[in-house]
Amino acid sequence: MALTPTDKRAGSDEAFLREVDDAVRASDLTSFWTRYGRWLLLVLVVGLLAFGGWIVYQNQQQAAADKQSEEFVDAMDKLRAGQEKEARAKLATLAKAKQPGYRAMAQMVEANLLGEDGKTKEAIAIYKQVAGDSSLPQTFRDLALLRQTSAEFDKLAPQVVIDRLKPLATAGNPWFGSAGELTAIAYMKQGKENLAGPIFAQIAKQEGVPPTIRSRAQQMAGALGIDTVQVDEKRNAATNAAQGSAAGETATGE
Repeated sequence: MALTPTDKRAGSDEAFLREVDDAVRASDLTSFWTRYGRWLLLVLVVGLLAFGGWIVYQNQQQAAADKQSEEFVDAMDKLRAGQEKEARAKLATLAKAKQPGYRAMAQMVEANLLGEDGKTKEAIAIYKQVAGDSSLPQTFRDLALLRQTSAEFDKLAPQVVIDRLKPLATAGNPWFGSAGELTAIAYMKQGKENLAGPIFAQIAKQEGVPPTIRSRAQQMAGALGIDTVQVDEKRNAATNAAQGSAAGETATGE
């Protein structure tokens, strides 16, 4: 069917409008790129440089950590081999490292060696420094606090020991054995055997506590009139009775 003049004009107008629209878009794009193109390139380059820098930094950090690990292991080997002077020199360097984990371990070993040398004051100062270092994992800080308290135990008021170690002297805490033992002894120094005895008994029954500490705790609990074996038997009997009662009720219900 032949197109009328009106149809031809409408098609021509539509084509013209498309060409105008395309020309405007091209002009806008050219104008936008002229105005902002350099800034966009700059942002892109800066972003790539930042990402590359972060990767380099991470690699450097890992390399430094690997080196410090080797240095720490070498220091421990030298200590075991009796080369204390060389070991202490390495530990002194590691104690100033930026990597917090190996820094803390080196400081703790340094403090232990100072304690063995009878330099208790210097050892306590290092323990206190580690305990107050917020950049360290809590496990390191708790251990340092425990060592610090143990080193200055005889000079501290019993209540100070009890308050300081309260978070650690809790069943289930990794340091419960040592912290609980010091806390119980502090209660004994206060004349509160009724509070010390149950702590010793709990330590004696706590799985995961070193056998030597559990053995001492059992002896102390016994000396304070608490038979940990008898307590266990009573507890087990009560548990078995409760389980038997529950089983009986279930059978009756069926």
